[in-house]
Amino acid sequence: MKEKEKPLVTVILTAYNQEKYVGETLESVFDQTYKNLELIVIDNASQDDTLLVIEASKSASRNFLFIKNRRNFGLCAAFNHGLSRAKGKYVIDLAGDDLLMPDRIEKQVEAFEMLADDFAVVFSNARYIDPAGKELENHYAVNANGSAIRQVPSGDVYKNVLERYFICTPTMMMRTSTMLELGGYDETLTFEDFDFWVRSAAQYKYFYLDEILTKKRIVPSSLSSMVYKKGSGMLASYYAVCNKAYDLNRDQQEFDLLAARIRTFIRKCWYAQEFELAVRFRVLLNYIENPGWQTELIVFMCRLHLPVNFAYRFYIKNLKKALSQEGFSF
Repeated sequence: MKEKEKPLVTVILTAYNQEKYVGETLESVFDQTYKNLELIVIDNASQDDTLLVIEASKSASRNFLFIKNRRNFGLCAAFNHGLSRAKGKYVIDLAGDDLLMPDRIEKQVEAFEMLADDFAVVFSNARYIDPAGKELENHYAVNANGSAIRQVPSGDVYKNVLERYFICTPTMMMRTSTMLELGGYDETLTFEDFDFWVRSAAQYKYFYLDEILTKKRIVPSSLSSMVYKKGSGMLASYYAVCNKAYDLNRDQQEFDLLAARIRTFIRKCWYAQEFELAVRFRVLLNYIENPGWQTELIVFMCRLHLPVNFAYRFYIKNLKKALSQEGFSF
């Protein structure tokens, strides 16, 4: 692809209290082999020196827009603000602690440009790193050639999205026109990915590029660690997305997959002591199929308001510690 034919790509970087990592994240953008980039950085009212690090990295010679929020509007709203200013054909949602491999954008653009317009997302494999940057496992296990050892869903992935978590969110490059058509992220939710996957995959295709192109940092404060914390809003957001999926489903198999996912969330509601929410999930499940005695038993225990959250979180913490000592990483 000739330089003048290369489409503009917008990288939207949202940061909050990430002074330790955001400088390295910015450098991973500046070091891309693909140069037709627009960088929009949004600081969500950081209380540490994140602002200073970003200012030190800014250069007048780069296509760099810096937005400083006076309060933390949340990830979804911050990204949508950046999306409203984006001029690129494609957009990347980048957290302030993740890293792009040098050729990531170039390879994803090449893939996108060969796809039909009904493809909205190109995603890839990723390598997890700890807070210190130590490399852990890959998102998809690979063989000696670096290829995923198991087939990764590609094309119409809506059923796969309903069934399980399989996409590493920061690896995605998205078609900007699709993002705008969908109205960006849902700002009423505490997270962006599951909702975006459901709404976009119901209409558009995804393409898996089988390479490790991103390093995702695992930190204790990550959203994934908050799902079992009572009152975090995570499970309430999952409930909202499940209602959207119910309206979008196209056949019985999709309803069966959604029902199985709802059962998982009911169990998580019990562990997180989100008892009333478990009952609401059960009502939604009943629209699809009979909940069955096992689910009804969990809902019954939720109605008893048993204080299980502390014990469960203690169990999970010690299980992870034990597995970590055996060489497993999270």
